[in-house]
Amino acid sequence: MDSSRSAQRAVIQFLRAEEENASQLYRRMNEVTIFRWCQRYDAGHVDIKDLPGPGQAHVVTNSATISAVDELIWKYRRITTREIGVELSISKGTVHHIIHTKPGYGKFAHSGCPSIRQRIRRRLE
Repeated sequence: MDSSRSAQRAVIQFLRAEEENASQLYRRMNEVTIFRWCQRYDAGHVDIKDLPGPGQAHVVTNSATISAVDELIWKYRRITTREIGVELSISKGTVHHIIHTKPGYGKFAHSGCPSIRQRIRRRLE
């Protein structure tokens, strides 16, 4: 959360505690959300920080997941990111992130896959 937003909320709570109404706060700070914040403060919500928003929580990859991906890659050299994701019950994007951020995987991930030009040349020969 932006520090200026939290500072504004702290000022609003302070002024609200001193019995100032929402219209006086609005004139002082020129913010539309002050009315909503005053209602929240009157209802008993005194937390300055934002509440967690909707949506799926971000899952951080841990060392167990990284080692499991590493083991699958070394065991099955031609395995795809989709197959790894299905095997470990993680998303294909997470597998891609692990492969491309772990040092030493960039060249290894591409070395097993011939380029499209090489495939076309082989078919023509």
